[in-house]
Amino acid sequence: MTARYEIIGGKPVVGEIACFGAKNFATKAMVAACLGDAPTILTNVPPIGDVAITRNLLESVGVKVESLDATTLKIDPTGMSTFKVSTPDSRSNRIPILLLPILLHKFGEAMIPRLDGCNIGKRAVDIHEQAVEAFGGEIEVDEEHLGAKCVKKLKGTHFAMHYPSVGATETCLFLSVLAEGESVLTGVALEPEIMALVGMLQGMGARIWVGEGRVIRVQGVPRLGGTTWACIGDRIEAASWASLACATKGEIILNGIRPEHLSNFLPFYRQLGGGYDVLGPDKLRFYRDGPLSPIMLETNAYPGFATDWQQPFAVLLTQAEGISAIHETVYEARFGYAEMLNKMGARMQVSDVCIGQPCRFAHRGHAHSAFILGATPLKALEDPLEVPDLRAGLAYVVAAAVAEGTTTLTHIERIERGYGPLEKRLDGILNVRRIAST
Repeated sequence: MTARYEIIGGKPVVGEIACFGAKNFATKAMVAACLGDAPTILTNVPPIGDVAITRNLLESVGVKVESLDATTLKIDPTGMSTFKVSTPDSRSNRIPILLLPILLHKFGEAMIPRLDGCNIGKRAVDIHEQAVEAFGGEIEVDEEHLGAKCVKKLKGTHFAMHYPSVGATETCLFLSVLAEGESVLTGVALEPEIMALVGMLQGMGARIWVGEGRVIRVQGVPRLGGTTWACIGDRIEAASWASLACATKGEIILNGIRPEHLSNFLPFYRQLGGGYDVLGPDKLRFYRDGPLSPIMLETNAYPGFATDWQQPFAVLLTQAEGISAIHETVYEARFGYAEMLNKMGARMQVSDVCIGQPCRFAHRGHAHSAFILGATPLKALEDPLEVPDLRAGLAYVVAAAVAEGTTTLTHIERIERGYGPLEKRLDGILNVRRIAST
């Protein structure tokens, strides 16, 4: 039996939390450090499962990763010794695909396991593969591996993305910074984590310009060095704790998050009935500011409402009086948690119909929209809840905090990949007990 959480809910969640560094930056920055020919130091690195997985991946190809303290890593890529990624947990997240450009630059060859990660829909790697080929590489695929080769040094190119994928934008950046000549990348993602990555690469010596209209221009350089860089605060985590505070009629003070990184979350939060105060440049207080009203929201690429915000936010919507709607346009299968919320007392109906303007999933049979009728009280279930993926797992945590009774969550390592050990982070704030594996 895997480790599990027991959460006693039904009371307001009140306290103060320090946000970790952003998972979606820290893991990518660890890979970016391998482009240099000297060590890089990363600070404010979150002590979470995905960082540990990424560390194992880098060490498997000869990169030396040293912990200088609990949140500081020194990454030395000078000892990279193989183009093959073969660690047992290399399928546990999406980071291996980002090693393709690194290994191609270093060895002219790369081989990674086929990818898994969270079961939230088809997270296609077609844009990554197309990008490698556009820069002069050749893709090789079999049942178990994804490989690439380049006979000559990669060359800069014009590459247009059909969707602003964060991961594909990172792949293109990694390909272009050491490629010969100029690259023009269009249709790119511009999330805060991408902009932080651009800044870090510039600090290593890359020549990158970000233009209007989702355009990035890169002039390749012959080498990159190391740098020292701080991980930005985790805006996904911050929105999760904000939803927890409001859903339970509590109050949470968050440290370590810049309000501007939540600029596309805060208006929806306030429209719903949540309240917040900016207490400093990286400090906010979240609470419920009166009765909750139903809203309609649509997830989208930045600067839209982030897809990773919608799961805990959906639990919050179960406490709003009336009918709310969510249109998910980033991944086609992110409502797998709805059935379990309904068993706890929610009234959530999933649909394959687009809400509002048709999106890229229209008429394809994907259940990518949801209607939520509230307000409904939630109750703990006698049977344990299996956490299906990282963000749905946090939605279960919020639901357990709202629900009367004790809720048991299993497969909690899927939550800890992004949030760390909740029994420690929420100590004195929410009654969470971690039961060890048996």
